[in-house]
Amino acid sequence: MINIPRGTQDILPKDTYKWQFIENKLHELMKLYNYKEIRTPIFESTELFSRGVGDSTDVVQKEMYTFKDKGDRSITLRPEGTAGVVRSFIENKMQGDPNQPVKLYYNGPMFRYERKQKGRYRQFVQFGVEAIGSENPAIDVEIISMLVHIYKSFGLKDLKLVINSIGDAESRAEYTKALQTHFEPVIDTFCNDCQNRLYTNPMRILDCKVDRDKEAVKNAPKITDYLNDYSKQYFEEVKTLLDELGIEYEIDTNLVRGLDYYTHTAFEVMSNAEGFGAITTLCGGGRYNGLLELLDGPKETGIGFALSIERLLLALEAEGIEIEQEESIDLFIATMGDQAEKYSISLINKLRHSGISCDKDYLGRKLKGQMKQADRLNAVHTIVLGDDELQKEQVEVKNMKTGENTTVSFKELEQYLKEKS
Repeated sequence: MINIPRGTQDILPKDTYKWQFIENKLHELMKLYNYKEIRTPIFESTELFSRGVGDSTDVVQKEMYTFKDKGDRSITLRPEGTAGVVRSFIENKMQGDPNQPVKLYYNGPMFRYERKQKGRYRQFVQFGVEAIGSENPAIDVEIISMLVHIYKSFGLKDLKLVINSIGDAESRAEYTKALQTHFEPVIDTFCNDCQNRLYTNPMRILDCKVDRDKEAVKNAPKITDYLNDYSKQYFEEVKTLLDELGIEYEIDTNLVRGLDYYTHTAFEVMSNAEGFGAITTLCGGGRYNGLLELLDGPKETGIGFALSIERLLLALEAEGIEIEQEESIDLFIATMGDQAEKYSISLINKLRHSGISCDKDYLGRKLKGQMKQADRLNAVHTIVLGDDELQKEQVEVKNMKTGENTTVSFKELEQYLKEKS
């Protein structure tokens, strides 16, 4: 027997309705904010991620699914969505769109080779949002408030928003020097990854899963102490606007996010729900002012976030929030006899084409078994077709909830069901 690959999952019909509900709700919410859907390839050139995400990140160094195609090109299954969206923005010259900033969202599978954990898979579904073309605290706050709105719209309450400023390139350069000076005397006590990061991206040491509880990490210099005047002012405006919207937040100076392209505003939403798990982060995002130029694009800025559908479902479960399944069909047709069976095939086809959902038995069950199948399918109405019904060209339509029977002619059946559905 061939089994499913490790770190992946089958989403069966008993659960797909939850995914459909979430995805439909997300699409509707995006309409409120005037964000348009973009769909990019599942695989891209490996260079896109090595340059865009950053060579020093765990994503690039350890987690990407990379292979050579038949043209000997290095191809990678996308580990995240932002780089692909930015590549598309550049390639399709969206900076020329009169509607600026360009507001986009995406939803689809991502791939990372990492250890399987609760709510984390090697293939996972990520919903993300990007606003490209504006460096304005107001658009940062729009993105953050949208994220909070999304989670609250599903009924989640045990949430915590954490924000930080990573500053602009100048601020980051000063902070990088300070971190290197701070960690150099003790770096040999850190993991190999952190030792390698000291001179490539020392900010990544702050969110290392292995060393994050070390005293040197707890006592590390704070990025907020190294922000230049512009970065300080930008962060103050973000906080002021969040306060005006009544959005509660905490400042975490060690929040640096895992990807190299972030600047200025960084944020995460966490779940405080009991039983959610040791890894409490639901979603993260931030501003990326240099990413487009890094990918040979125009001097444009952007901000966005990405959330895992799997972890959203986990948070709903932790808070005891159920997504109700409302699946039913308008009509189930039970048959008795060969002629009725033959007629039911054309009847069901006609009804489906007129917009009425219906089904029938295909296993040759007796009438009692057919009615049980109607119950399992949660049919709103049922009819029984036999020789008598065919001769009279009329049928008894039973409302399965009330038990009421109504005699309806074959000619009026379609209209009757439409009125009652």
